[in-house]
Amino acid sequence: MAEKVYLAVDLGAESGRVMAGIWNGKKLRLEEINRFPNGGVYLGETFRWDVMRLWAEIQNGLGLAGKKFGKKIVSVGADTWGVDFVLLNKQDEILGQPYHYRDARTRGALERTFKKVPRAEIFAQTGLQFMELNSLYQLLAWKEHSPAILDAADTLLFMPDFLHWAMCGAKRAEFTIASTSQFVHPLKRDWSLPLLKKLGLPTHFLPKIVQPGTTLGKFRKSLADRTGLAGVKVVAPPSHDTASAVAGVPTANTGKANWAYISSGTWSLMGVEVKKAVLSPRAMELNMTNEGGIDDTYRLLKNIMGLWLVQQCKRSFDAAGKKYDYAQLAAMAAKAKPLRSIVNLNDPRFLNPPDMPKAIQEFCRETKQPIPKTEGELVRCAYESLALKYREVLGSLEELTGEQIEVIHIVGGGSQSQLLNQFAADACQRPVVTGPIEATAMGNLLTQVKADGELGSLAEMRDVVRASSSVQRYEPSAWSEAADRFAELKN
Repeated sequence: MAEKVYLAVDLGAESGRVMAGIWNGKKLRLEEINRFPNGGVYLGETFRWDVMRLWAEIQNGLGLAGKKFGKKIVSVGADTWGVDFVLLNKQDEILGQPYHYRDARTRGALERTFKKVPRAEIFAQTGLQFMELNSLYQLLAWKEHSPAILDAADTLLFMPDFLHWAMCGAKRAEFTIASTSQFVHPLKRDWSLPLLKKLGLPTHFLPKIVQPGTTLGKFRKSLADRTGLAGVKVVAPPSHDTASAVAGVPTANTGKANWAYISSGTWSLMGVEVKKAVLSPRAMELNMTNEGGIDDTYRLLKNIMGLWLVQQCKRSFDAAGKKYDYAQLAAMAAKAKPLRSIVNLNDPRFLNPPDMPKAIQEFCRETKQPIPKTEGELVRCAYESLALKYREVLGSLEELTGEQIEVIHIVGGGSQSQLLNQFAADACQRPVVTGPIEATAMGNLLTQVKADGELGSLAEMRDVVRASSSVQRYEPSAWSEAADRFAELKN
């Protein structure tokens, strides 16, 4: 068959890219078209996203793809991180500069919200874990400081939905990204309007929810003229990047709960794939989340503060004139003394500190542990703490599903960290299979291939992932009493 090309716009918290997927009927070959940096921007006392710059970079990538592949291009779809959104008025003007989920305005929002609606009721209505950064608390923050903007809003679009609107004009909320908001009902698969009304939040701006694989329309004429992509369709992939990443896991066990995944990047999203949201009191007690997936699946998972600690340590090292790359930092960590200092990743001081090494050192000082001082000691502390958190979450997943997890798949950019992969196998005492690095782009692109009629199911998509990528396997070796020490830090 003649080759077809599909384009993925994939935005992470640290970088974004436009990727091409070249499909020959059996395998998908990926080609990076345009990569660009991402990150929050301080504006006054606030932390925001520069969506105009991101959209400019995306258009550059689309134009480059148009020049290279021309009429071979079938469709485009966007995925991004969760929870953040853009507000448009009736004239399609952006209201306010979109906030970054790490902005401080939602601090203390959980306690204030629980005074209005009990935690158990919110969980029953949403199935989501409680994090101050969730869209629900961001909306409440808007209501507290800028209610007039909420009143003027005509449409709320999550980040990938905003990009789809910019491409084709469609105002829709794709299900997997909407499910990160904490105001989508996990059984009805629609907005939890009673919850929002009980919290005094407006609902008039919520668009219709559509499923991944939905064709949203064709490129705006002006965009098609600028990029040379006339007639190209916009197809909603699993628009939450983790949902696309999980779709890109190369497992042969689709439909079973005997494997777990970790989408490893700035965040580590660790979970299992289930057919029905788990809404038990124990799931709420463990602060687990149920987010939407492709083909009517749910992702029972835990958000874990992932490589953010290492990324922010590197940022501090760079500022001090010690410019190491990640491979150099991993090599230094490998030489540091093992299991010397461990931090609790749930501690709010790690969310967005001005100096991550100092935050780690303060925690270790307060918990009477040896204080990591060198770059290697700090990075090793972050890696080992993360691996031990994986072990804790693994136990929670097995408890909630009643299934023993036999293997852990690590996908995404963080799967390149060989030291962390081995620590994960050691801490969890399970084999770890890593790759593909570009699982998110794979899941995004293969959903478009499926929407084009080339594939029939999620299992078939994963067959293509296995045929199109290579993996690496890590076998566990024993760790000492580290898990017990890690558990003590939570108390």
